[in-house]
Amino acid sequence: MSMRHLLAISLASSAIACESGTGPDAATRASGNNEAASRNAEAASGVSVFATGLQFPRGLTFAANGDLYVAEAGTGGTEMTLGQCAQVIAPIGPYRNGPTGRISRIDRDGNRTTFASGFPSGINGFEDYQGVADVAFVGNKLFALVAGGGCSHASATVPAGVAKVSPSGDWSIIADLSAWQAANPVEHPNPGDFEPDGSWYGMISSEGSLVAVEPNHGEVVRVNTRTGEVTRIADISGTQGHIVPTVVAERRGALYLSSLGLFPGTPGSQKILRISRSGAISEIASGFTAVLGLDFDAAGRLYVLETGEAGGFPAPGAGRVIRLDRKGHRDVIADGLFLPTGLRVGPDGWLYISNKGFGPPQPGEILRVRIKGSVDADDGEDLESGDN
Repeated sequence: MSMRHLLAISLASSAIACESGTGPDAATRASGNNEAASRNAEAASGVSVFATGLQFPRGLTFAANGDLYVAEAGTGGTEMTLGQCAQVIAPIGPYRNGPTGRISRIDRDGNRTTFASGFPSGINGFEDYQGVADVAFVGNKLFALVAGGGCSHASATVPAGVAKVSPSGDWSIIADLSAWQAANPVEHPNPGDFEPDGSWYGMISSEGSLVAVEPNHGEVVRVNTRTGEVTRIADISGTQGHIVPTVVAERRGALYLSSLGLFPGTPGSQKILRISRSGAISEIASGFTAVLGLDFDAAGRLYVLETGEAGGFPAPGAGRVIRLDRKGHRDVIADGLFLPTGLRVGPDGWLYISNKGFGPPQPGEILRVRIKGSVDADDGEDLESGDN
């Protein structure tokens, strides 16, 4: 996404961690307070911790056997590419990078193991991280969206792209998204807030291929996992401006897209867009704030993850999940979340959320929420009917 917007999230949480002092002790004390507040919020909202020990968790997906795979941004590194390519402008750039991005596998009992590692992880001037942004299965093959790659992110040899991950955890880039974006610029890039290698964030499996979202340039693309071919589905910058699109879900052949928006944020300023099979873009819901997660359940209800519900800058404890039924009625399913970064409806009927995905370094976690209400298979209309 736009790094200025990710930075706003990190800076807000860092300010909270250091408001009583700038040293490590102050940050540690505040972190403990935040953890206690997080536990209290969990008890009040019915949210429980399913797994912990993650490094800035982002997108997540389930394998056929029920294991959960989680993309992690990692902890950056010290390598730099000054003089080798165009850099992200200061104070955001220049980046430093290291092979610390990874993918964790979590079994049905919540036990975490490292499944794949060594992905590029970039850290910028405000100590915000980009590594593995999302994961998705196409059939039984796992793919990773590598946002930390690219020379402007201080990764000289690995581009931003899509990687195929073998059952042993070995991986290789099959689609070079850095090169593709350089050769296919969007209609209205934002010159004051531009990442040459993009800042890829959301990815899903779709009809035998992958659909990925790039927030900084503002576009949605499809990736052929057999050939690595990349094609543009929608240039969001050309029709919506710099809304910072982040995540996508699919239902009955249509794509549903939301965005983070600009910071300082305005409460309720973000909306859900629908992209039909023909490419037509329409608005199907509005009134959201700083969205970083979307998914449908079996009954056709849409879950929207707000990393912060208030205006200004997202802060720990202000994240929540809103559920929309097919008629647009809304319920808050979980609140009090600590800078959440992704969500997925599990095959077991629970909602899984990546939590503590930004901010000062601390163990990230996966939260779990039992979905209340009917989750029977859907036989009704969508939020917006029609697949064309």
